[in-house]
Amino acid sequence: MPWKKSPPELNDFLDNNLAEFDCQKKTMFGCPAYFINNNMFAGAFKDSLFLRLSVKDRDEILATATDVSPFEPLPGRIMKEYVVLSSAFYKDRPRFLRWLNRSYDYVSSLLPKEPTKRQRKNK
Repeated sequence: MPWKKSPPELNDFLDNNLAEFDCQKKTMFGCPAYFINNNMFAGAFKDSLFLRLSVKDRDEILATATDVSPFEPLPGRIMKEYVVLSSAFYKDRPRFLRWLNRSYDYVSSLLPKEPTKRQRKNK
């Protein structure tokens, strides 16, 4: 089954909203993903946006927002630190930016991740 790339308007939305953040943009499976010190914190997957959150923040958002769910890129493969946001959620800009900032703050607090052999080779 071919991988579905995220639509250009979703990619542009992320580019515009992440322009002020100190992060690196990479492409994964045809979709944009944003990293801080080699730790992924936000991105697009198919038609959805995802964020990486602390346990406390993830528990809070999943308990209070019906338009957010755990990130499951493949059936049965939940990425436990990530949540998927519905379009209604991220189109509410103040709400989206509040959670985007929480994601950024959390991932910024993580230790830098060593580049993989592949990443070092491509430099």
